[in-house]
Amino acid sequence: MVRVSFEEMKTEITRVLIKNGFTEEKAKKSATLFATASLDGVYSHGLNRVPRLVEYINQGWVDVHGEPTLIDSNGLIERYDGNFGPGDLNATYCMDRAMELAKDNLLGMVTINQTSHWMRGGNYGWQAADAGYIGICWTNTESSMPAWGAMDAKLGNNPLVLAVPNKDNSIVLDMAMSQFSYGKLQTTRLNEGKLPIDGGFNEQGELTRNPEEIEQSRRILPMGYWKGSGMALLLDLIATLLSQGNSTTALDQMKPETHVSGYGVSQVFIAMNPNALSGEAFTKEVVENTIAHFKQARPSEDSSDISYPGENTRKRREENLEKGIPVDTAIWEQVLQL
Repeated sequence: MVRVSFEEMKTEITRVLIKNGFTEEKAKKSATLFATASLDGVYSHGLNRVPRLVEYINQGWVDVHGEPTLIDSNGLIERYDGNFGPGDLNATYCMDRAMELAKDNLLGMVTINQTSHWMRGGNYGWQAADAGYIGICWTNTESSMPAWGAMDAKLGNNPLVLAVPNKDNSIVLDMAMSQFSYGKLQTTRLNEGKLPIDGGFNEQGELTRNPEEIEQSRRILPMGYWKGSGMALLLDLIATLLSQGNSTTALDQMKPETHVSGYGVSQVFIAMNPNALSGEAFTKEVVENTIAHFKQARPSEDSSDISYPGENTRKRREENLEKGIPVDTAIWEQVLQL
């Protein structure tokens, strides 16, 4: 591992994206999102994803010139065609539009179809929370997870993001429907580590903490077993119906190659304005009282601290800004050569 400054990482990713057809403006926006993901400790969806994006661009699976185009609108809801554009830029645009709608209507919802992988979903939760909005967003994916009790992957992992604003202490949850995302498996494997609890099955049908065995079997474990299965199925259906886009079933039929991730997916972005609805003082009091009550819990025997969603993200962000972002040497060299 080596440590790289946030600005250096952003500069190198910007260079790579411009070399691969992005305008300078779009390259800087996308590079900031990638670098921020790594800065916050989500390494699998930050720098580590850049080589894969370049591959997808070269294969024609991501159109660097594709931008969201409005399909229809009814005041509170807007639907867009993503035109297979860069998923992170499409997602940022959609959350911005959802907040614009919520500014006037207290609530706004934007859906998008035919878009590509949004990279780190948490970026859009922080985007909403930092602007003072409650944010909810999710995406469907191609099949990558077996339902509880099944051997074959017929469900998308369908990440869900929930965010509540609170100035410097916003609460942001970014979660896949599996116990661990494939990105987490990758980073754990690269660090030659084991998962803290069972994360899936090996090819012999045995639960395992070995990330490489799960990657090989493609039998990742739904979070909460049958509960994660049910959530994944319903998130897929709702995103598809609201966006009039591709379901996981359709994605499996259209994806250009095995394991191509996020090709033509459907997404939902919801923003709500709690300060306009209930007042800033009430919002602040509720969130801070909830955090204080939460932190009064006694840690268990094998835990030293209890953290709410987003708390450790800020700690990693501060540490990585000070010391530099830890990156896998091989991946950093690969990006430098792109």
